Amino acid sequence: MPLSGTIAWSVVGVAALFLKPFAISMTLFACVGAIAYLGMFLSKFTGENFLDKTRPRNEFDRLFFSAVAQALLVFAIAIPFFNHDYTSLPLSVGILTGLMWFPVSWIIGHWIGIFHAVARTALVLAVWLAFPESRFLAVPIVIVAIYAVTIVVLEARWRAFQSAG
Repeated sequence: MPLSGTIAWSVVGVAALFLKPFAISMTLFACVGAIAYLGMFLSKFTGENFLDKTRPRNEFDRLFFSAVAQALLVFAIAIPFFNHDYTSLPLSVGILTGLMWFPVSWIIGHWIGIFHAVARTALVLAVWLAFPESRFLAVPIVIVAIYAVTIVVLEARWRAFQSAG
């Protein structure tokens, strides 16, 4: 999922360089809405394979997919604000979908999810306020940078488990 989020927000950032406001907004909606699906697709290549029918389901899977559903439901907040001010979209979606990292911290028993959610919230708000003319570029840059830190930490954690086991 962190890899798919990185890809999706990177696409939004690149789109911000070339597209007009309506097209950038639709790109953001499409890309963020596709993160879970892209993550499921990528999981086949990372060894996680979320859709593996032979893997037993557990409470952690249910909690994670509940968090994904919660993140998708926040569009009920983002859309009305978007209708009022289209530049609110990267702020609302960037923060609200990042909140799903809190349960991820609990699921994996690691601080990285809390770091991701808190840093993402604070920094998205900061760049959204600081760069009003570049919100569709500045917010994705921050989110991709936080994903990069998250991926490095998760990879180091995975390697530590592999060497210990």
